[in-house]
Amino acid sequence: MSKVETAVERVEEFQLDAPPEKVWRAISIAEYREAWLPDAVLADAEPLACEPGKAVHYRMRDDTPPYLESEVSFMIAPDNAGGTLLTIVHRLSDPRLQAANDGFSPLMLAA
Repeated sequence: MSKVETAVERVEEFQLDAPPEKVWRAISIAEYREAWLPDAVLADAEPLACEPGKAVHYRMRDDTPPYLESEVSFMIAPDNAGGTLLTIVHRLSDPRLQAANDGFSPLMLAA
């Protein structure tokens, strides 16, 4: 039996007036990040990966059952006006997202 992975991904882009250095501090320094992305929603307060000045990736965990985990990535790039393009990618990938009819588990019918 093969393991099937189901993933859901959402991508959002925001044009910000703030310079990239300021946005980077807001997404990468825990004291600033805590104001809008609290440690309580993170599976681990430390980033999964970090490309200084460009991208940071965190693992999140729902606070209600079934406590699904996801990954959220924040990527920044300067724009031509001195502001920042912020791209947020939120990816939910959890083996518990299997469809009931995907052949993963047998279904027995009553006679």
